Amino acid sequence: MLDFATCLKPHPLQPPFSTSMVMASSALRLLFFPLLLSSILLLNHPVKSDNEDDTLLQGINSYRASLNLTALPHNDNAECLADKIADKFKNQPCTNTTGSNTVPGTEPGFSDYPDLLAKCHLNVSNTQDGAIMPACVPNLEPSLVLTNFTKSQYSGNLNDTKYTGAGIGSEKNWIVVVLTTNTSTGSFVPSTNAASLVSRVDVIHHLLFLLMVSILLL
Repeated sequence: MLDFATCLKPHPLQPPFSTSMVMASSALRLLFFPLLLSSILLLNHPVKSDNEDDTLLQGINSYRASLNLTALPHNDNAECLADKIADKFKNQPCTNTTGSNTVPGTEPGFSDYPDLLAKCHLNVSNTQDGAIMPACVPNLEPSLVLTNFTKSQYSGNLNDTKYTGAGIGSEKNWIVVVLTTNTSTGSFVPSTNAASLVSRVDVIHHLLFLLMVSILLL
């Protein structure tokens, strides 16, 4: 016979989530934060795969070594400007009068050049002693790219001891080398105020991002 007392006996309420599910959720959160921090570090230090740029800088430094000249270290700000200029050139076709074949004094100018400098936190006063050397090589074939600098009018700059750093940028068939000096008018070092402002903006941006993620995880 059915025991009505047993049927009417209350059963303990089951929690909507088991202990194992809660532990799994906590573990996921613990794993998420290291990934988040890693992503922020990558944002601050983006990894670039500019093989053409690296190959050219190595080739230029080998060329300078053969002349008993010091190697040109990589300059981030010069690279930034080189990237901006290469982007401006990218849709221009290669001809016998472009790039390293350009007749001195007829190089194309950009009306927004001050804006390009500003995007790299630079200005005319800290870049005027530098040298900007664009070259156009179909498919950026490495050996041809190097000779466009070492066996052209640009070799004079590469042989000059006043240049102490380099930045390289490329887009499509165009590659641009920007040389820097160790003088205040060619160092490509941003002003202290500009660098400080950019740093503060980056910090605020990352803090806001962390705050939003923390709220979503609550």
